[in-house]
Amino acid sequence: MRQLRPPRTRRYAADMAGVGGVRRKSPVSPSLLWGKLHTLWQDKYLLLFKTEYTLLVVSVLWFLEIGINVWVIQKVAYTEIDWKAYMDEVEGVINGTYDYTQLKGDTGPLVYPAGFVYIFTALYYITGHGVNIRLGQYIFAFFYLLTLLLVFRIYYRTKKVPPYVFFFVCCASYRIHSIFVLRLFNDPVAMMLLFAAVNLFIDGYWTLGCGLYSLAVSVKMNVLLFAPGLLFLLLSEFGLMKTIPKLSLCAGIQVVLGLPFLLENPVGYMSRAFDLGRQFMFKWTVNWRFLPEWLFLNRYFHLLLLAAHLLTLLLFAFRRWKRPGESIFELLKEPGKRKIPAQKSTVDQIVLILFTCNFIGMCFSRSLHYQFYVWYFHSLPYLLWSGGVKKLAHLLRVLILGLIELSWNTYPSTNSSSAALHVCHLIILLCLWLAPPLLSAAAETQEQKAVKDKRH
Repeated sequence: MRQLRPPRTRRYAADMAGVGGVRRKSPVSPSLLWGKLHTLWQDKYLLLFKTEYTLLVVSVLWFLEIGINVWVIQKVAYTEIDWKAYMDEVEGVINGTYDYTQLKGDTGPLVYPAGFVYIFTALYYITGHGVNIRLGQYIFAFFYLLTLLLVFRIYYRTKKVPPYVFFFVCCASYRIHSIFVLRLFNDPVAMMLLFAAVNLFIDGYWTLGCGLYSLAVSVKMNVLLFAPGLLFLLLSEFGLMKTIPKLSLCAGIQVVLGLPFLLENPVGYMSRAFDLGRQFMFKWTVNWRFLPEWLFLNRYFHLLLLAAHLLTLLLFAFRRWKRPGESIFELLKEPGKRKIPAQKSTVDQIVLILFTCNFIGMCFSRSLHYQFYVWYFHSLPYLLWSGGVKKLAHLLRVLILGLIELSWNTYPSTNSSSAALHVCHLIILLCLWLAPPLLSAAAETQEQKAVKDKRH
């Protein structure tokens, strides 16, 4: 019987045409090619915007930062500002001077706590009495990379910020690279220890975290801006009686580190290392350039800023940080004895309270110098993506980050750059205020998770 064959279509005939009758491969249709490109684009979108890819993105950026730091050190000129003064100050201690009022460098007296002295004494010896600056730059590059690891781990645990934003957290900031590897300020060392402490807090190691936090304070006093938020978290987590030992640990570390100087001149040490009334020079201010100098130096203006700072902290503590319906005095009780059963603080609660507390301090600071940018730079994306304005576009958030970066990179500062910085701060602060109370937001998240589990 004759076998039936399918009819030969024009396409079949065309495919069979050619040298020796060899069949040619069918060309890829435009629709198939478009589909593949669309899939690739979708994957790229997921990679940039889905927090599940945070670990992958930050890993790539971190290794990229190794090359960037080496390039900056090798190609960009080092600028001497405070390094020589640091070395002169610790050299005085090495030579046997423990009276803080007698310790000074090229830029003025020693005004940092004892932890600074010990860390920079180590750097003094490692860098050949402070002479090998290039080695010092590479040490600070290591500090920078370690800080990034600690910061990225916080963002990975919170999973709140889309991965593309991490490019702006590291690679895009000229000022931050400059503060670390071109200026060798002590501010990055303090913040590195602070972020290590935050990592311990979110892992539940509160006592060890408090010890590391106190070490950060001993390097530079600005870390005290986190203190009100940390106190609130400790009271929420443990109550007053179990918080006291942790506060005692913080204080005890300060006493032990400062003991040689306290024994020599206690008043001199306390007044220099923890000088809350220190006067700043108008020519270095980043945030108040648009004010007349007489007002910038006015003590009543400083008191007004302090009052605004404390009032804002109280408002956030009462209206945004504590649980709705709970008295603030309930925090003094042990968690098991409270009217509303206490719950462990979530990672988001810990990070948001600490970062917001520090940010409020920055908003009402008497003066911000250029190296102070590192005090809150790494927390800005988290604060922006934690705000209550859900429809705040990604582009607008990135624009705010860009304006803040531009303000800190404008030297000398101008009326416009200072005003722009305050506008950006105000927008972030309002967004944080409009966010739902923390614990109700946490309850809502748990409810959504329960609904999702039921569906599966």
